[in-house]
Amino acid sequence: MNPPPSPPPSSPSSPPERCRDCRWRQPGLFLPADAEDLATVQAFRGGTEKLRAGRTLVAEGRLPIKLYTVYDGWAFRYKSLADGRRQILNFLLPGDFIGLQGEFADEATHGVEALTDLQLCVFPRGDLWPLFQRKPEFAYDVTWLAAKQEQLLDENLVTLGQRNAAERVAMLLVVLWRRADRLGLGDGHGGVEFPLTQQHIADALGLSLVHTNKTLRKLERLGLHRVADGRLYLLQPAALARIADFVARPIRPQPLI
Repeated sequence: MNPPPSPPPSSPSSPPERCRDCRWRQPGLFLPADAEDLATVQAFRGGTEKLRAGRTLVAEGRLPIKLYTVYDGWAFRYKSLADGRRQILNFLLPGDFIGLQGEFADEATHGVEALTDLQLCVFPRGDLWPLFQRKPEFAYDVTWLAAKQEQLLDENLVTLGQRNAAERVAMLLVVLWRRADRLGLGDGHGGVEFPLTQQHIADALGLSLVHTNKTLRKLERLGLHRVADGRLYLLQPAALARIADFVARPIRPQPLI
């Protein structure tokens, strides 16, 4: 049975002027924040920016002067080689914090590119340490976010080093579907936003474009998933999880800065 047609993609929504009106501060999505915390984030925020799909947010080899939180849209972190080959490190969704790695290097050791049109909350890098001094609990929140990214990268390393092509693709589909679904990026019919092309998938999984295409078609012929109109449907999520050797654990609410 084919999934219902998806609605046309909408433009990303702009961040509100007041952090207390943020669409992501709904119960259960992210850790709750009291009025004092919201005021602190509001004072830390230096403004908002938007970026068109395909544009670079953080350039490799350059020291970024800003920190960002994704408010709406998708992005990805990557490293590239001199001959143009690219490894996508992970995908960034609303609520993800960008730019922290630059605090520990003289330049950005990776790039960040907008996968879709992006709406971002922007924070001055120079205000980070004074914020930690005033509110040490925010230092813990940033540590939590960094540890979460490390956990994702650990799983990606296992995927690239040990999983075969079908297992890699199944893992990516399951993980991204769960992340998008948790954020409410579904269409009400089991589909979630999925703006990735097959080239993005190939670059994330260390596969050739041809191998990626064949693997996706094989899993789709088995009736396990379907990608249509920028939406991903997991038709047999338990079977995909078994192929990926994925153990579903509750996704804990994370800090939102």
